[in-house]
Amino acid sequence: MNRDGLAAWMEGNEGILHTHLPLIVEGLEWVAAIIVLLSILLMLIGAVRFVVGCVTAEAARDGAVRVETMNRERIELGRYILAGLELLIVSDIIHTALSFALTDLLFLGLLVLIRSAISYFLDREIRDIREELAR
Repeated sequence: MNRDGLAAWMEGNEGILHTHLPLIVEGLEWVAAIIVLLSILLMLIGAVRFVVGCVTAEAARDGAVRVETMNRERIELGRYILAGLELLIVSDIIHTALSFALTDLLFLGLLVLIRSAISYFLDREIRDIREELAR
């Protein structure tokens, strides 16, 4: 790749997909946007279920039942968040594959790294809560 080709790649100039298959590119951009919306919807459903579960847990008179119910709700919320993060990564990969820009590739790497760290620690917390509930 010569110097001008590298500069064009770093700036994100459109490639062969954009030139010869613009309808497919536009369709994939819509797919990525829909995946983002589904991810947000999934996390919102998890948040609503969590709030309902917390209200239910607070209604329990027995403290042990309240703690157990709260921990189960935290596990469920964690599952929804993890699923939402995985969908967001799919959307970011589609967007990056279409952009042909080095900055987008670096941004994707950073996003995947951050989301993977969040997923790792959230998964670890869920495992700890499950172990606590098993006792």
